[in-house]
Amino acid sequence: MDPIIRAAKSFNGIQVTYLSGGDTKEELFSYENLIDMKINVADLVDHPDRYAVNPDGPVVVRTDFCKPELHEECTH
Repeated sequence: MDPIIRAAKSFNGIQVTYLSGGDTKEELFSYENLIDMKINVADLVDHPDRYAVNPDGPVVVRTDFCKPELHEECTH
């Protein structure tokens, strides 16, 4: 998972800036795709640090719910 450092509204969706390795990358996600991913768009814009990009999709996932110290099944 690549942590999101910025999310900004644009005409076509949300422009997400995230860290991938040592590089900063950007990806535009449409509002429709984010809703299909069950992502709260307002929360993503207000609190991008709660989210990450899975580059395999690419998909946005919320990461702050996962508490690895509470169980061993959590994977990122």
